Amino acid sequence: MSSSSDSNSDLPLKPIPGGYGLPFIGAVWDRFEFFYVKGRDDFFRSRMLKHKSTVFRANMPPGPFISPNPRVIALLDAVSFPVLFDNSKVEKRDVFTGTFKPSAGFTNGYRVCNYLDPSEPKHHQIKSFLLALIALRKDHVIPLLRNYLTELFVKVEDQVADHGEVYFNPISQNELFKFLFHLYCGKAPGQTKLKSDGLKLFQFWVFAQVLPLGSLGLPWYLFPLNVLEDLLFHTLPLPSFLLKWDLNKLYSAVETSATEAFDLASTFGLSNDEACMNLLFVLGFNSCNGMKIVVPTLMKWVGLAGKILHQKIADEVRSVIKEEGGVTLTALEKMPLVRSVVWESLRIEPPVAYQYATAKEDIVVRSHDAAFLVKKGEMLLGFQPFATKDERVFKDAERFVEDRFLGEEGEKLLKYVYWSNGQETEKPAAANKQCAGKDLVELVLRVFMVELFLRYDSFTVKLGKPTVQGPTVTITSFVKASNFDFCSWSTTHFNMVPNPELWHKNWENFT
Repeated sequence: MSSSSDSNSDLPLKPIPGGYGLPFIGAVWDRFEFFYVKGRDDFFRSRMLKHKSTVFRANMPPGPFISPNPRVIALLDAVSFPVLFDNSKVEKRDVFTGTFKPSAGFTNGYRVCNYLDPSEPKHHQIKSFLLALIALRKDHVIPLLRNYLTELFVKVEDQVADHGEVYFNPISQNELFKFLFHLYCGKAPGQTKLKSDGLKLFQFWVFAQVLPLGSLGLPWYLFPLNVLEDLLFHTLPLPSFLLKWDLNKLYSAVETSATEAFDLASTFGLSNDEACMNLLFVLGFNSCNGMKIVVPTLMKWVGLAGKILHQKIADEVRSVIKEEGGVTLTALEKMPLVRSVVWESLRIEPPVAYQYATAKEDIVVRSHDAAFLVKKGEMLLGFQPFATKDERVFKDAERFVEDRFLGEEGEKLLKYVYWSNGQETEKPAAANKQCAGKDLVELVLRVFMVELFLRYDSFTVKLGKPTVQGPTVTITSFVKASNFDFCSWSTTHFNMVPNPELWHKNWENFT
């Protein structure tokens, strides 16, 4: 039996509180509470208060009849959560979507990298390929991203000028999808058979696979409509053949575009077919689905923070850009406030709520106050929105604190930022399950902040009803930059190509 060493080894060993109820009935009731009675956060919060513990037993959706075993041990604090990253204690085989796994028909019969455990040889092959592909395309990230961000801000400005406000999410999703497809595949999606339908097809394909994990959010009093929805969404999975046309069109677009990626994949012993399917999955789930959450989330929190923070960021961004002569990795590393703001956004509202793993053997998991014995084969669920807002780790954990990660004390907190399926202080590798695009995502967010505050002194937002895909953000006004001639500067520096040797050195330092 192994033990976690992240906490005091003298903590008392206690039985794990909570339970699963009657077979079948308990799982269905927990599912109904999760989706219709309490909602996600209150589902976990009420049990945490009831059991006076951040570690407890519960059933997780979708339950019968889709998932054969909905039983989990929930981890809701910053101390117990990291056991999910310890490959010596837990296994990540087929747990990417939790207690159920969509049909392999959605991925042409392949178990893609997300569903593989690091102990499987195929995981090492595919993850190595994905990490190498990102490194191969590194020279294109900033210039390509800035081109698409220009399109984004032009469209946003036009909408605000015409209508007084603009719904930010769809414009952001569309431009960032085009950027990511172009980055990975070497062509804009509009240059392929996808034309303007690429994002929509990816969204349908992803939605079909995770449908049992979602809900329209109908409250309990809308009986029997919520029962009908429960039967439709959570009882039987959507057959993969219904999305076969979508998948074939997406596959064809990637297959005919990503020739450089396939040449690289062959050096890792992967066929074009398997590489294409994994690349599709990365584009659909990790990149497009993740990016459409993290960028509006950043806009939400920075927008709500107001003019004082905006002025601080603008001052930092503009002074560094003038000093460095362009938007480069070196320049970004000289913007500690921008970096802290990005990390704080990822901490306070992480794009992925859940992390799952199965105990490889009997292990002891520790919270702040107690130790718990987890038996071999039991499934662990980490609920990240609570773990990264643990008040015993983060002061004012529910508040957006832009300078939280500045300085030596701030950097000590980074090990409790878990958004990437790993600690922020760790790096993605073929031997772990940390997101291969961790550094890329953070780079995108930092460049986004730079572009935003090169153009504008301030902006205001209003929020709509949040969804499972993050906040809904409407921009209601912009104040254009008053003390920085962006147009003059961008004409000279916008398409500046960095020295390749210097860029490579800076990329290694950045990652």
